[in-house]
Amino acid sequence: MPRVPEVLFVCVHNAGRSQMAAALLAHHGLGRVAARSAGSEPAEKVNPAAAQALAEWGLDITAEIPTKLSAEDVETSDVVITMGCGDSCPVFPGKRYLDWALDDPAGKGVDAVRPIRDEIDRRVRGLLAELLDA
Repeated sequence: MPRVPEVLFVCVHNAGRSQMAAALLAHHGLGRVAARSAGSEPAEKVNPAAAQALAEWGLDITAEIPTKLSAEDVETSDVVITMGCGDSCPVFPGKRYLDWALDDPAGKGVDAVRPIRDEIDRRVRGLLAELLDA
């Protein structure tokens, strides 16, 4: 049985961008890809506007808990994607690192978060096509 690729999304608070990206990859991946997220300075809870924007598409991240990024998170991932926030991740040979420059949804209402969600969705679909075509 082929190994399932593991993708780690990283942003500072692990409350908005990285949570949306992990949820969207899990949704579109249908079990063919493992998606996780973490942050260098995790918030106490998921960004409500990010949760609302995903809820509009039938995805619920309200029970997710922002988690602290660890070297083990990076080591066990095949692809590590930082979300344009300058996070420094441990570097391990053989990993693919990408940086997606995205606006931070922190402090924004759902109207401002929708375009961020849409851009994350576009990038997640592209990544998924690459991973499953390989």
